[in-house]
Amino acid sequence: MPGIDECLSGVMAIAGARAASLIDWSSGLALGSVGTSPSGDHDTSAADATDLVRAAVESQTFAGAEDRQSPLQDIIVTAGRSYHLLCFIDTVFDSRLVLHLWLDRAEGNLAAARYRLQGLAEELVLG
Repeated sequence: MPGIDECLSGVMAIAGARAASLIDWSSGLALGSVGTSPSGDHDTSAADATDLVRAAVESQTFAGAEDRQSPLQDIIVTAGRSYHLLCFIDTVFDSRLVLHLWLDRAEGNLAAARYRLQGLAEELVLG
């Protein structure tokens, strides 16, 4: 079972991957990052991703009361030349983690990347 560095290396092996980060969205900090950040700075990208995640989690529309038993799994943002995939990670301790993949649209496959990212998130071992 991979740790943070191995997980991020696995994410970067996804076709079209440009960058990846493991983000603690309760604090907005990147616990690990690889690749070239979309904003040029991994800390800024982590903070931006945190804002998006918090908005979705706190939304009655996207995570309404009827869905509290099955929390959000991921968020996909489509941009002109890229996708951003944010995959929520279940932890045994009180932590709020998301795995962020910046994917090139021309080189990547969104469905395949989402499937692989979810698998890596499930295999991640923290501690």
